[in-house]
Amino acid sequence: MALSAYPIDPALTAIAIAYRNPGYIADLVLPRIRVGKQAFKFLQYAAETQFTVADTLVGRRSRPNQVTLDATEISDATEDHALDGGVPRSDIENADERYDPLGDEVAFIMELIALRREMRVAGIVFNPATYDAGLRVTLAGADRFSDPASDAIGVINKALDVPLMRPNQMIFGQGGWTAFRSRPDIVEAVLGTGAKKGVVKREAVAELFEVDEVIVGQARGNTAKKGQPAALARLWGGHLALTYKAPVPQAKGAVTFGGTFQWGESEASQWEDKNMGMRGGVACRAGESVKERVIAGQAAFFFENAFG
Repeated sequence: MALSAYPIDPALTAIAIAYRNPGYIADLVLPRIRVGKQAFKFLQYAAETQFTVADTLVGRRSRPNQVTLDATEISDATEDHALDGGVPRSDIENADERYDPLGDEVAFIMELIALRREMRVAGIVFNPATYDAGLRVTLAGADRFSDPASDAIGVINKALDVPLMRPNQMIFGQGGWTAFRSRPDIVEAVLGTGAKKGVVKREAVAELFEVDEVIVGQARGNTAKKGQPAALARLWGGHLALTYKAPVPQAKGAVTFGGTFQWGESEASQWEDKNMGMRGGVACRAGESVKERVIAGQAAFFFENAFG
């Protein structure tokens, strides 16, 4: 556990570690990879390193051809993300025995930290600049997958074969998924009954395209500045990302589209705040140390504006 200027509270830390919002997909899309120190390094291998066909033939007395495993060492560091909160002493002393004001405050803080992380991950995965020019395409008009007449099945199947590692994830925003799962050609391909109306499940679409999972980002965020009327918007917009996630992303040498490097555990601390209200209160802080990174950018394909 990382050092803190304030005493770490085990009970509150347990809440910070355990708190998860099932509507967030950041951990599915950029899974966590543990690192031993805040500063970390990882290796990026050039595509030709793994795919160059070597001349392996060797004569009885000749020397075998020599090969080298060339890689670029990337240095980075996790970043601390934390928020402070607090509960007046009067709230704690008057709380019902079934209610834990300080625990709820930490859970609320971790919710906001998770929301910000979801926004960061969506800003990476649903950003065309993340992908090489040959691994992204912008759809418009009748080519968008929201248009029932577009050739979504053919276009997606072709795109799945382009990256160096065939993607095993399909990542939608909720609006795009709602439109996609009711397309007549998707319904017919999955059900095979001649039906042109209906909806299909994620597992069925995953089987149709031979990927491991279909992931749907549902989270919303308030993009308005403090004091302004709320402007709630989907964090995951009308795009579609096809990515490859290694079975064990944290394994040494694993090729995976991206990950979240994490140092230590989520943690929480508390201390007395005599300046809170008439009776003082208990201040608290919770957070985590992480850094989201694209690791193998050539293991993905991106459809910008796939859904209108």
